[in-house]
Amino acid sequence: MNNTNLVLIGPPGSGKGTQAKELKTHYNIPHISSGDVLRSEVARGTELGKKIKVFMDRGEIGPVELITEAILSYVKENCPEGFLLDGFPRTVYQAEKLDALFSITAALFISVPEEEVVSRITGRRTCKGCGAIYHTVASPPLKDGICDSCGAELIQRSDDNEETVKNRITVYNNDTVPVLDFYRARGLLRSIDGTGPADEIFSRILKAIGK
Repeated sequence: MNNTNLVLIGPPGSGKGTQAKELKTHYNIPHISSGDVLRSEVARGTELGKKIKVFMDRGEIGPVELITEAILSYVKENCPEGFLLDGFPRTVYQAEKLDALFSITAALFISVPEEEVVSRITGRRTCKGCGAIYHTVASPPLKDGICDSCGAELIQRSDDNEETVKNRITVYNNDTVPVLDFYRARGLLRSIDGTGPADEIFSRILKAIGK
């Protein structure tokens, strides 16, 4: 079996979304976001979905066992020829359960220095009208504070401030380091420099995967 089964790991603001789109097209495999799977289960009214909805309605994520079961069930049913998992596994428990069911091709860790993550996220601006994304340094609008496409105001999300971003990075590091160690011990971890142009990062990823 030559399925390509990939796990994508990286801090907030590391560019995982951009690279996921390229990988999905290149390998012709579905890009599985854990959040999308959970919302899909709830929308379809499955038994798992009903259980998940109880926690979602309370603003909670739910037990790790329930979340793990939902995502692995989805992958088994919908991804016979490979997958790209984004946002899963988040814990060693989830990595072990995934490993028991599937042969992972590579765990791709997009590494970006903390100071650059903070700069990327705090500099992000979103159009109130069309949702277009800008950056005060990397991709500024032609007119400060105004969207090039629709002319609406650009805003900074309330959670894109430096203190919140640093807290998110701390939580991410605490949760993710053990997962990186899990894949490193199995010879599956591929660390990719996530700085520079997106096309160069994608070339590094393909080289790291080696297939």
